[in-house]
Amino acid sequence: MADDEKNPAREVITDYAQAHFRYFRTADGTVYAQKNGHPVARPIRSQGTTGSHRQELMVGLFRDGRGVFNGTALKEALDLIEALALTEDVQAVHIRVAPGFDGATWLDLGRTDGQSVRIHPTGWDIAIPDPREVCWRRTQLTGELPLPAKDTDGKGIDALLRLTNFATAETECLALTWLIGCLGPSVPVPAPFLTGPQGAGKSTAGRMLLRIIEGMSSDLRRPPKDEDNLTAAVAAGWVTALDNLSHMTPDLSDAMCCIVTGIENVKRALFTDGDVFRARYRRPLLLTGIDVGVIRPDLAERLLPLRLERPRVRRTEAELWAEYAEVLPVVLGSLLDLTVKVRAAEAETPTDLRMADFAHLCAQLDAATGLGALTAYRASLDDLNDDVIEGDLLAQTVLKHADSIEPGGEQRMTSTEWLHCLSRLYSGDDLRPLPKGWPTTGKVLSDRLKRLQPTLAARGVLIDTGRTSEGRYLEITRQATSPPHEQQGAF
Repeated sequence: MADDEKNPAREVITDYAQAHFRYFRTADGTVYAQKNGHPVARPIRSQGTTGSHRQELMVGLFRDGRGVFNGTALKEALDLIEALALTEDVQAVHIRVAPGFDGATWLDLGRTDGQSVRIHPTGWDIAIPDPREVCWRRTQLTGELPLPAKDTDGKGIDALLRLTNFATAETECLALTWLIGCLGPSVPVPAPFLTGPQGAGKSTAGRMLLRIIEGMSSDLRRPPKDEDNLTAAVAAGWVTALDNLSHMTPDLSDAMCCIVTGIENVKRALFTDGDVFRARYRRPLLLTGIDVGVIRPDLAERLLPLRLERPRVRRTEAELWAEYAEVLPVVLGSLLDLTVKVRAAEAETPTDLRMADFAHLCAQLDAATGLGALTAYRASLDDLNDDVIEGDLLAQTVLKHADSIEPGGEQRMTSTEWLHCLSRLYSGDDLRPLPKGWPTTGKVLSDRLKRLQPTLAARGVLIDTGRTSEGRYLEITRQATSPPHEQQGAF
């Protein structure tokens, strides 16, 4: 009898699997399988209809003449392999972008042959990463990118800007900075909000920016109805693009803040009584829309408004996308060239901005190219502060009251006293009714002012809280000098 006929089916499968695949676990305990010499890893428990490890194992056994095995034998073999893999070293898996050795980063091109782009301090090249250095995790949202062109001399950047309708040169350099940030696995980037009049090509420009990173098969999506669906979609890809936003609920605003700067999601693991599933992620977001209404202050610090204008000459969709697909390899090559150049540039990190990593990237782009990305970024944040203030009557009332305080002076009261003071100031002599959403208690007022702190500070008004022997207090201080970005002026 042949050896395979003597051994139970589960042992045949286990021996074959360990000879042809590498098994390891991630920090959350998920076990992955990686074909020898190939960088793509698949969770062994995946039951997906395409590309699951169970399927590639069955196909390998059949093609190598080991036979066709029933589900029970496969399950028993995978149970044993999973138990053995839990004793192996921990290794991370990455979607689209990953850190490498010696300061390099990798970009997954989504190709079946595993070819990827390695961006290192002196340039970039195309290679298949060592599985011990990078493990790619692919999903149905992972599109294929073309092989980037070498020696483009910046022609791809010119082609991209020609195809889009950005209103100003400052907007163009902010879009480029965001794209460079998307190629860095450890750089949190603000979410571009493509806005402009109807017919300005916001959705088209959004698709073009998205497909540089995610490939031609990627597309814009409607905002999910709940946070769970949003986080599930975000965790399965790298860049998430939401189209035609017209309203921003508080829950969606908070979810976007967490996605941009990083979050951990914990849920009960399926088919268990007490085990949990952990998912950590930080992802780039891209938004399009004419107007989203009132923007909350914490989200405003994480947005990057990019204004577009209506094109003078209209083109058909087929013509436009045919040209885009043709120049995409050159665009990607030029972006990689610019990324290497920017990362090599030395620049100081601005210490007064919330998204300090992105601000530093803007400063590096300025040092490498002479563009005014950092000044443009400051001006965009200033515009967003204006939007927040224009949409918040409480912020307007606090600023009006601050005008009565001497520069460098301060005023301290309890939150309840502040509520009465600001309510009287808003109502005025004509005793107009307080608007819907106005704070009803001192505690609510205190919470609202804490959320408005960054916005008010950008206008020279500082909010502070503390406690004395008499109780808690709120303090409003009017700065003696204007904030640094107001002194520098706009571009």
